Amino acid sequence: MADLSRKVGEMEYDALIIGDIPHRRVGCGTIRATEAETTFRRGTVLSKSSADNKLVILGTEPAEGETLTPDCILCDDIIVESDTTTAVYTAGCFNSNKVITAEGYTITAEDADALRKYDIVLQSAATM
Repeated sequence: MADLSRKVGEMEYDALIIGDIPHRRVGCGTIRATEAETTFRRGTVLSKSSADNKLVILGTEPAEGETLTPDCILCDDIIVESDTTTAVYTAGCFNSNKVITAEGYTITAEDADALRKYDIVLQSAATM
């Protein structure tokens, strides 16, 4: 009975999720292989490729004949080298100041509209 009240872990608030509506929904997606081992951080906005339905970080240049559409947000940190299936948020309300995109890329109004179609809302909020 002593084990029923032991501490099993800790959670640190990262201010990524800032609202309950729309309700968070988690699914899975496959992140496309990278040339070198790459760490993707929680909160990375991912785009889906029209060519292979795999995910890449928002702001990646599309290959010839490929369309990249903003699709979801990464749930947890992950290391990617080969195609990797992982948990992603497919809906929810997220802090626009905490989401991550490709280096030098800024989320556009079109990106935010595309995400909103999937019930992913980006809102500005005070950060901790």
